[in-house]
Amino acid sequence: MRGQIILSHGSDSSPDATKVSTLAALAESLGWQTQRPDYREDDALGHVGSVAPRIARLRAAVQAQSTPPILVGSSMGAFVSGLVSRDMPVAGLFLLATPPEIPGFAEGFDMRRDVPTELIHGWRDDICPLEPIFRFAGERRVPLLVLDDDHRLSDCIDTIASQFQLFLDRVAKAS
Repeated sequence: MRGQIILSHGSDSSPDATKVSTLAALAESLGWQTQRPDYREDDALGHVGSVAPRIARLRAAVQAQSTPPILVGSSMGAFVSGLVSRDMPVAGLFLLATPPEIPGFAEGFDMRRDVPTELIHGWRDDICPLEPIFRFAGERRVPLLVLDDDHRLSDCIDTIASQFQLFLDRVAKAS
């Protein structure tokens, strides 16, 4: 076993969503253990109301690990993964369609600076604008792959999976 990966789905989605399911299957085929928290109960509280319960659920999942896990998140899952990484031990961050903020939530997106990270975003994302994440990545010197896709990134799942495999290889070699 190579380590643990916690994959967090986006709002109005589920642990069986295409992106997190595809990435979990790939990781498992490479010898990683995965888990996908179910945030649907939290999401029933609305976008702003779901952030704190999602953070608490993800923090508990990270605390239950014997070694720092890699956090993978899509949209709201990326947002909370970044925030949790600031004060929890994580081995890496692989974040898709990351919102720069959740309107009405006190904090904007942030993340731990000292862990391997990759951001992936769509040029045509009409839910989470590219410009703030582009600036964030530039200021932090974080790798950002921008694909010709929308917020769901469903047209590029094969490219995302290839990038994820490369990312896992880098994290495994670094540990």
